[in-house]
Amino acid sequence: MKIVLRRLSRSLLTGALLSAALLAPLPALFASPATAAPATPVSLSAQDQAVVAKVEEYLNGITTLQSKFLQVAPNGRQATGTFYLWRPGRMRLEYDRPLKDFIVADGSFVFYWDGEMRQQSSAPIGSTLADFILRKNIRLAGDVTVTEVFQAPGVIEVSLLETKDPGKGTLTLVFEDHPFQLRKWRVLDAQGMTTEVALLNPRTDVTFDRDMFYFKEPQRGSDFGRNN
Repeated sequence: MKIVLRRLSRSLLTGALLSAALLAPLPALFASPATAAPATPVSLSAQDQAVVAKVEEYLNGITTLQSKFLQVAPNGRQATGTFYLWRPGRMRLEYDRPLKDFIVADGSFVFYWDGEMRQQSSAPIGSTLADFILRKNIRLAGDVTVTEVFQAPGVIEVSLLETKDPGKGTLTLVFEDHPFQLRKWRVLDAQGMTTEVALLNPRTDVTFDRDMFYFKEPQRGSDFGRNN
């Protein structure tokens, strides 16, 4: 179970949005991927382009967000926790007990704490998929390529990858249409494994303590490296 959760965390740090992912003893996900051919632009219909513009407007309108989450591993195993977002640049994911793992982005780096091994790993935000939603101005073009827009009654999905390095993985954002809000994301990593994170009762315009978004090694006996 623990090995599975480490992989899940890695997949959050390295792929392209939660890009990437979260690692575990500094594995390949934090290493620079092999150079790949740039992504080929996809021709989007006028309707798809309108959806992309709506997604950009929505994401740029979020300053803070807090939500419980359910994370599902490629093998179906599940973990729960709390997701905190403070744009631009700051993010935190804390897993529920008995796990003591957490991920925190401080504006420059994303850190993963392995609570069992008591080890910290990190990567620049710009090298992870998390950069897609943590940047100040979110624009789903240029260095980001939209590969697919899918619509069904009440649901909209937009799939993205890094234009210059599509081999990092694909991030799919899933939105509820009425009201329009982010409900989950899926990361397909470089190994072809998919991790899904569903947001449960997300709340925006939440007030946070800035110290939550700095990495601090937990003292033995405490969980998340901050005051709980």
